[in-house]
Amino acid sequence: MGSRLRRAGRCTTRGSIGCVSATAVRLTSLSHGAGCGCKLPAAALLPIVRDLPAATAPELLVGSATADDAAVWRISGELAIVQTVDFFTPVVDDPCDFGRIAAANALSDVYAMGGRPLTAMNLVAWPLDRLGPEPLADVLRGGLDVVRSAGAEVVGGHSIDDPEPKFGLAVTGAVHPDRIVTNAGGRAGDVLVLTKPLGGGAAVTARKRGEAGDALLAAAVEVMAALNAEASAAAVAAGALAMTDVTGFGLLGHLHSLARESGVAAEVDAAAVPAIDGVEALLAVDRGVSGGSRSNREYAAGFATFSGVEPWRERLVCDATTSGGLLVAIDPARAAEIPGAVIGRLVGGDPGTIAVS
Repeated sequence: MGSRLRRAGRCTTRGSIGCVSATAVRLTSLSHGAGCGCKLPAAALLPIVRDLPAATAPELLVGSATADDAAVWRISGELAIVQTVDFFTPVVDDPCDFGRIAAANALSDVYAMGGRPLTAMNLVAWPLDRLGPEPLADVLRGGLDVVRSAGAEVVGGHSIDDPEPKFGLAVTGAVHPDRIVTNAGGRAGDVLVLTKPLGGGAAVTARKRGEAGDALLAAAVEVMAALNAEASAAAVAAGALAMTDVTGFGLLGHLHSLARESGVAAEVDAAAVPAIDGVEALLAVDRGVSGGSRSNREYAAGFATFSGVEPWRERLVCDATTSGGLLVAIDPARAAEIPGAVIGRLVGGDPGTIAVS
């Protein structure tokens, strides 16, 4: 599958294969979590968000009520804007790769709505006195390369001093109001296509603990830094009925939201879920399970059942993923048009419940 992912640039302004700056401090050593694994747990966050007053403007086509990937605001009968924001702590030590991954992750929310990114603004929290300016410059270069490879531009940003480094982007995109793909359009009988392998969270967690080698880390970075542009375009062209991206709440957490908002249940074939080569060994012995992934498993206990699933695959489908692939609900007859693996289906049943077998 990796050959079908759209690659982003790699710090072309530096003319090298990487941009590891001259610093004795590893970025991940300053972060309490890793990438999207540092999200607040879904079980704690969602009740808080749901208690906030809902927006009611008629121009708001998609808001926070459905826990979708981005907001959509209608400008005219032909144009709507897609808005999203995402940032997190370092998931890798290479500053350029950190920037690339964070940018691909933020752009993914626009792709998940069927949109096209236009502009992005940097969000930076940085301990300048400890890490210095050069690694930050490489983070920004990495992010800029990926944004430009998506056909968009970085147009500004905001920074603060912070002992824990963080980076991300606020992204604005465009979509036709009649061609928005939300997380609420799925139907019983649709199959589920996943466009990237899982296990990136396990790989970077194990690396931080000194238990993952360079080859596995490089494979995970390749997956995380790949844009979801081509997968999104293929899904839209194939008539995708519902779509979301898989990030910090894991495959099951994001599928739960899609199924709940679509009013259906879901079934997942655990053996069909693609994994990055090498993560099975990490998950088989719990070496790659982050705190975020454990929270995801606890959250999933409220809506998911497991039958005959290998322990490592149970952990895989709850892996707190950074910049994962798109999860697409599509008519079975057109599933082959989307680059990815068919991993399950939507079925009738209690909305949001998932059977994993």
